[in-house]
Amino acid sequence: MNILGVDIGGSGIKGAPIDLKTGKLKTERRRIETPQPATPKAVSKTLAKLVEHFEWTDSIGCGFPAVIQNGVVTTASNIDEKWIGTNAEKLFSKTSGCTVNVVNDADAAGLAEVKFGAGKDNNGVVLLITIGTGLGSALFNNGELVPNTEFGHVLIHDKLAEDYAADSVRKAEDLSWKKWGKRFNKYLQHMEHLLSPNLIILGGGASKKMDRFGKYLHTRANVVPAKLLNEAGAIGAALYAYQQNAKGEEQ
Repeated sequence: MNILGVDIGGSGIKGAPIDLKTGKLKTERRRIETPQPATPKAVSKTLAKLVEHFEWTDSIGCGFPAVIQNGVVTTASNIDEKWIGTNAEKLFSKTSGCTVNVVNDADAAGLAEVKFGAGKDNNGVVLLITIGTGLGSALFNNGELVPNTEFGHVLIHDKLAEDYAADSVRKAEDLSWKKWGKRFNKYLQHMEHLLSPNLIILGGGASKKMDRFGKYLHTRANVVPAKLLNEAGAIGAALYAYQQNAKGEEQ
């Protein structure tokens, strides 16, 4: 089964049809610049352009950088505040003419990694942390998603974790990989104290540089880099849509 997977980010809206048997992209990924300001109306129009590009008329899964509850955007940490209270699923479905399911973007990446990537066939508690401008998170127990965890917002040294240990902080404070790695290690150890995960998967841009900071990570759980990288968001969004469609058919 093929579903159009879309990953909405601060700088780009990316998507491609996904083969959910293999977790592979069916075509080359299409990227369109995220409109500025990224209001609900502007983003929905850009999504419609992406749908039109693929001549898509079927189901769509969409990863979105906010807490999503029953299709409604409830936070706006890194997006336009006009999104708060917007039913993104209804808006995107109306604009695109397709059935659209929306999920938190880090949750989408986690779904992809647990199904097709670094967390495949791993039972127990799996924690994914995406390292970038902020710290995104996704939590799974025996393959089941616990949605909207937002563990980048826990407190460390009276700061939000992402204000202490995100990759953007490393760059802004010009920290060495060693100094930043030790900070990030404190964050992971804190998450271990709270969750006792069996496996920790690191995604996002900084995960590609684990050879530079991995030696400073000392955790009980095995820590591994994500495998699907930039494609994880779209793959996971498509998988989420598939799961929601399956639930709807069962009811």
